[in-house]
Amino acid sequence: MNDMVYRDPTAPVDARVRDLLPRMTLREKVGQLNQRMYGWDAYRRTPDGGFELTDALRAETDRFAGLGALYGLQRADAWSGVDHTNGPGAEDGAALADLVQRHVVERSRLGIPALFVEEVPHGHMALDGTVLPVNLAVGAAWDPQLYEHIAACTAAELRARGGHVALVSALDIARDPRWGRTEECFGEDPYLAACLTDALVRGMQGERSEEGHFADDHAPVVLKHFAGQGATVGGRNSAESELGPRELHEIHLPAARAGIRAGAAAVMAAYNEVDGMPCSGNRALLTELLRERWGFDGLVMADGLAVDRLARITGDKVTAGALALDAGVDLSLWDEGFVHLGEAVERGLVDEEVLDAAVARVLRLKFQLGLFEQHGPTTADFPAHGREVSTTLARAAITLLRNEGSVLPVPATVSRIAVIGPQSATPAHQSGDYTAPQRAGTSVLDGLRHLAPPGVDIRHAPGCALTGDDLSGIPEAVAAAAACDLAVLVLGGSSARTSGTEFDANGAALNAVSEMTCGEGADLAGVRLGEAQYALLDAVAATGTPTAVVLIQGRPHVVPESADRAAALLTAWYPGPWGGEAIAEVLLGHREPTGRLPVSVPRSAAQLPVYYNHKDTEYGSYVDESAEPRYSFGHGLSYTSFTYGPPRLSRNIVTVDVTNTGARYGRTVAQLYIRRLRTSVWPRTLELRGFQHVGLKPGESRTVGFHIGTRQLEQVGADLETAVRPGTLEIRIAESSRAALTAVPVVVDIRH
Repeated sequence: MNDMVYRDPTAPVDARVRDLLPRMTLREKVGQLNQRMYGWDAYRRTPDGGFELTDALRAETDRFAGLGALYGLQRADAWSGVDHTNGPGAEDGAALADLVQRHVVERSRLGIPALFVEEVPHGHMALDGTVLPVNLAVGAAWDPQLYEHIAACTAAELRARGGHVALVSALDIARDPRWGRTEECFGEDPYLAACLTDALVRGMQGERSEEGHFADDHAPVVLKHFAGQGATVGGRNSAESELGPRELHEIHLPAARAGIRAGAAAVMAAYNEVDGMPCSGNRALLTELLRERWGFDGLVMADGLAVDRLARITGDKVTAGALALDAGVDLSLWDEGFVHLGEAVERGLVDEEVLDAAVARVLRLKFQLGLFEQHGPTTADFPAHGREVSTTLARAAITLLRNEGSVLPVPATVSRIAVIGPQSATPAHQSGDYTAPQRAGTSVLDGLRHLAPPGVDIRHAPGCALTGDDLSGIPEAVAAAAACDLAVLVLGGSSARTSGTEFDANGAALNAVSEMTCGEGADLAGVRLGEAQYALLDAVAATGTPTAVVLIQGRPHVVPESADRAAALLTAWYPGPWGGEAIAEVLLGHREPTGRLPVSVPRSAAQLPVYYNHKDTEYGSYVDESAEPRYSFGHGLSYTSFTYGPPRLSRNIVTVDVTNTGARYGRTVAQLYIRRLRTSVWPRTLELRGFQHVGLKPGESRTVGFHIGTRQLEQVGADLETAVRPGTLEIRIAESSRAALTAVPVVVDIRH
């Protein structure tokens, strides 16, 4: 035993890997690269309320004398069929993880533990796990520091439950809001996404030791999806991505580059293809770019069943697995192709040295997590921060788009409020896709009833459903609005999956049942709300009662022109189970609206795309419709007003004076954009290159400064390398991308 260096916790990680790898048989090595099982098939509840392991788990561990990784041991949703009656909750999730891990180690000749890989799209997707607002809401908060803190809390919760590795969407850029997975994007802008990806990695992974060890309350991150999945054609899930190399490097790779620089432990190869080659088989992407040019030494995981899809190119699943491994994939997900890697090596389809390198990366991560020393959960106490953390982020994301006549915050003279709409009393529809069943939540109606001043009469009428054209409930809603001083009309979409949803083999929804209008597999052609919702909006606005429209959604839906008859419009995205409380706080003025749009809001699907940072060409308009978005990227109002002075440049600092010209405290987000005038490659109209929150009292002014360095000036050249290049550019600072187009610029010349 003394000569088993891999058993020595004081030995360097690489030495432990070098010692263990030659001891392994080809069969055992292949097992480390497989992640075949759905985790919920590994256990079942016993009559006494405990858990027992299944024959399926025993068969899987016997197959390769161990287990490389297990996906979704604690996943709960309609696809897995796990709910509060049969799945692990906060009180017993860690014990289940320990039970499974002990079995894996006992079945492994060398005592190699498994990686427990969990979905953490917006909080740990487990029963009693904290559900956060979706990524689009994170983008709307424009606050990397807040997100880093929340990511750290999420990692602590995951590790307390016995999970090890977090699958987190971060790299997809929202370029077409018809795509159902828009909610998983930080927004349409690569710089904003890069800032938030950096915060995500630093928060979840924390400070690692020189050997790369993770603290007991932090977790390695798998950043998904790499790369270009947000460029899906027609907004259809898993469709082709028509990407030229420049578009890929300028728009779809900066977030990944930021995550790698921050030390991300792993990335997930996406479903889409890049220039004819699917990402999971794309050596130019996974090896030549990611590993050789960027220096990434972490793990590459394939998306679910993506390896087997390569058989369309190679002819069968054995050669598909060999192609993926040789391209740079280390760990599969549910695929059959990686099961046959031993055969692929023996047939000479892939070198065993390539397989060994992948196995070494898997083992290294296990050593860095300390799994060989401790098989059970590493954190004793389950964190109890969930509701406050989720609500804090929900508050930060609420974005006020319109506020005519200062109908918000709700004036003290209002004594009767009608709370109307299909999203007004349904906390189940406030969370995004990939959400476990919830025990509780707070709707907008709940929040207003709880927080409104004593004596305010709160009336409620749903009016209609989220989908369909049933108008029978509208008369009741109109009567409620007409009898009140203010109508709060809560509209939107839903990503909630139900037991009637049919799923593809990879978990994507095949049919959007009931009220599901967003999420993976729920793409829209028209980006419209349910037709009855538009009729309800028209009818309530026609009463003449001042109306505040609240949108709870996972993508920017089309807001009809009739919304101009509503005095106020705000969006909360999917704010999580307790988002209704945060919305009520903003409506009543207990909190300021501080969110800013991370995406442009279209007038109709016919004008797509409408992202702000298109190429700087002479864009024409349409004869029948404006080509401009309804609300631009970066837009968001406060309950006060601000002015921005002209920018001043001194050395490498640009400053601007921001003044609160209103009657109450408020926060604005100063946004720095550059516009390239002379450059070696065709420029974009504007590029976000910095932002700062500025809180000011009435009449207060503050000088805000931005450092102008490499990150602000660099661009992708003709050689597809990112660097600072000679040219002339303008720096503009404003409160939105649209305002930046007319803001006073300062001109900068860049020389060699």
